[in-house]
Amino acid sequence: MFDFILNMLSDYYLWIKAVHIMAVISWMAGLFYLPRLFVYHTRVEVGGDQDQLFQLMELKLLRIIMRPAMVVTWVFGLALVFTPGVISWEYIWVWVKALSVIAMTGFHQTLAKHIRQFAQGENKRGESFFRKINEVPTILMLVIVIMVIVRPF
Repeated sequence: MFDFILNMLSDYYLWIKAVHIMAVISWMAGLFYLPRLFVYHTRVEVGGDQDQLFQLMELKLLRIIMRPAMVVTWVFGLALVFTPGVISWEYIWVWVKALSVIAMTGFHQTLAKHIRQFAQGENKRGESFFRKINEVPTILMLVIVIMVIVRPF
């Protein structure tokens, strides 16, 4: 049975890789956009119509786009990891990439926490904070792409 799965992973490698890349693009779009929504959300009155609109937009972005894309990214990324001959854990680049993906997932969870805080009227962060953290997914994406494509070490 295990050999069957490994053979299937090898046979469908390019499809698995394509789905993984599409999921990553969708997830990254949300990770780039959600902190920007938070920047604008900090400017509105708590409890007002705009606050309610931002809460709805943020929650839908998280639940309909970001979370499913993250799950698909992880599932198909792990499928790539388990495909025979694709990954060798003896290289440092693999570990840096893996840690960066874990950090990206942690950032995703942090954004989900901020959505809950906005929904409860308990956001204590200002526009400047959200402008700064908006750069986190960009930095992680740069590290991940360089590790996968250039494989510097």
